[in-house]
Amino acid sequence: MPSPRRNIRGVLFLCVANSARSQMAEGLARELLGQDILVQSAGSSPSRVNPFAIKAMAELDIDITNQSSKSVDTIDPDGVDLVITLCAEEVCPVFLGDAERLHWPLKDPDRKHEDLTDEARLNHFRTARDEIQRRLKALEADFSRGEE
Repeated sequence: MPSPRRNIRGVLFLCVANSARSQMAEGLARELLGQDILVQSAGSSPSRVNPFAIKAMAELDIDITNQSSKSVDTIDPDGVDLVITLCAEEVCPVFLGDAERLHWPLKDPDRKHEDLTDEARLNHFRTARDEIQRRLKALEADFSRGEE
């Protein structure tokens, strides 16, 4: 993963529906990166925060029930220094602005087209959540090294 600038003040997570991956990333980043960094998420076709994302995050005692699905068009580019796209199979939204970009391709955990039990669906959300958390911890460590 390329090393981002150290002076990050705002992070934006993007995926298509802004319902699962980017919502979990927003909740995790708020927890890991602290209040000094503005954390947002958005999508090109916003829908709603997925109940399975809410449940997977609650397992880590992170409440994302007050987050909402937003359009990328509503985000002020001046508050964003780093954009992280989370799309894998779909076309990621475009964010116009002078921000550094990282791409973390993660398969959409909301596998509606598959015939899955609720527990199996939740496992896909846990997998995505845990991978986002792993990457955010590495990013947070990189931010911390920049403060030394």
